[in-house]
This record gives sequence, C-alpha cells and structure tokens, in this order.
Amino acid sequence: MKKIDLRVALPNLITVLGLCLGLNSLKLAFEGDFQKALIFIVIASILDALDGRIARLIKGTSKFGAELDSLTDFVNFGVCPSIILYFWALNVFGFYGWLVSLIFIVSCCLRLARFNLDSEEKKNDWKINFFTGVPAPAGAGLILMPMIIYFSNFKNILEFAPTSILLFVILVSFLMISKIPTYALKKIKISKNIFIIFVISAVIFFGLLLKNTFETLVILGSIYLLSIPISFLHFLNLKKKNG
Repeated sequence: MKKIDLRVALPNLITVLGLCLGLNSLKLAFEGDFQKALIFIVIASILDALDGRIARLIKGTSKFGAELDSLTDFVNFGVCPSIILYFWALNVFGFYGWLVSLIFIVSCCLRLARFNLDSEEKKNDWKINFFTGVPAPAGAGLILMPMIIYFSNFKNILEFAPTSILLFVILVSFLMISKIPTYALKKIKISKNIFIIFVISAVIFFGLLLKNTFETLVILGSIYLLSIPISFLHFLNLKKKNG
C-alpha cells in the first residue's frame, strides 16, 4: 500500500478546512447570521494565506495541492461572498441583483484561471511581485466591505445605498479581470530589523482583529484600495527601468 506523505497532506488538509469554513458561511448567511458568515470567510482567507506558505516551508508542494487551492479559492472567494452579499442586499433588485452576483462569480473564475497561467510565466521575472488585476481573496474582501462597514462602528460615518453596492460589485468584478497591476510581494527581501517590525505589526494586527474585528477589516480594506493606484504607478516605474 502506498503511504501518504504527511508533508503534502498537511497543507491540503488546511485547504479543505478552509473550504468547509467557506461553505458553512453560506449556511450562516442563509439563516440570516451575517456577522458569523463574515467571520467564517475571514478565517478561511487566513487559512488560504497559510496553506501555500506552510507547503513551501515543509517542502510539501504538489500539483494536486495547487489545483485544490485554486478550486477552493473559487468557492470561498467567488461563490460564497457573492451569494452572501446577495442574501444581505442584492436580492432587493431581483433578477438584476442575481445577475450582478453571477458577474462577480464568473469574474473570479476567469481571474483564477489567468492567475494559474501567470504563475508559470513569471517565475523568474520582477513582475512576480505584482498580480494582474485584483486577486480573488482581495476581491471577495472588497465586495463584502459594505457589509463589514455595516457591522462596524463606522456605520454612522459610511453608509451604502443598495444601488451603490450593486455598482461597487460591478467595479470590483472589473478590477479582478482587468490588467491593472496590484501588489503581490511574493519575493520581497527584507532586512532582519524590518522583519522584526513586520512580526510585531502582525501581532498587533491580529490582536486588533480579535478585539475589533470589523473596524480592523474596514481599515485594512481602505489601505488595500489606496494601494491599487500606488502599485500601478510603481509597476510603470519598474517597467521603464527594466524595459
């Protein structure tokens, strides 16, 4: 009997666990518990960030794992967020709300398909530190931002009308399938001092995430939105230098 390599199995187990969390978020949204649905998606996104890094760290990467991760991303960051948002706000538009939900899901599918191809082409290129378009997890976070703001203390400052949510989902869908470069930061080398600052910042971030979940997510989403034009200008500058 062929033995299972635990180094390969562990990252895949984390990926499957993330998938289960994503699917459970749909159940919670259907039951009207949108706060827990959002939290489940957040935890799924954290696991998504960990599985690949753990696989590389313990040398447990595999083609199966890569395919499983991509399919899980489609469910967790394409299907689940869109349907959760549909249950929460877009259903008031009837057919058109569902159509916009489908547009986002299809855009996520196309985005992931292109990512799988780009990953192979950019292995030894400076462009590896940039995504082409907004990645699926970030796109999911952006379309859920109106919900996140609603459950945060920023609710009285920022309010989204249903129509603006509809248009925002269309905009994010476009950003996902666009060719606008966004930061990936996969092979950025940093000094030990910067690494220590990074670790401390990560500890502070997760502490705030536990204490003030939705407020922290609003700030994180705002920073990411601001980073898009910055990454675009940075990309153009590097392109001129590298030809």
